[in-house]
Amino acid sequence: MSLMQVGESSQLSGCILAFDFGLKRIGVAVGNTMLKQAQALNIISAASNDAKFEAIAKLVQDWQPVLCVVGLPMHPDGAAHEMTVRCQRFANQLHGRYGVKIALVDERYTSAMFKAKQGEHIDDQAAALILQQYFDQT
Repeated sequence: MSLMQVGESSQLSGCILAFDFGLKRIGVAVGNTMLKQAQALNIISAASNDAKFEAIAKLVQDWQPVLCVVGLPMHPDGAAHEMTVRCQRFANQLHGRYGVKIALVDERYTSAMFKAKQGEHIDDQAAALILQQYFDQT
């Protein structure tokens, strides 16, 4: 997989899609390298992996991103856990299926910034926070 380093990615110009990967839902955000402002875009909650990737394919086709950012969950001490591995696999699949460059962003504390009401889905907002964190680091 082609993982971008922060210095390399500052040379890119165009649209960036960000993903907050979850087993039930995938939050999606969009931004561009000029404004460096993230915006929540969509929540993908398809039943099957094929349907999820069909929805992602449509987003990639519509937005033509120069980079996809994927949130990488970790334990507070920085150790990997089961979802870390799943997110890395998801990032690999994005790269393999769509040929886009990938950047992984540590998302350890993004979930704590949101207090969802019961039944409320905030995955797209979490993706926007991940993307904004990426922009702030570049």
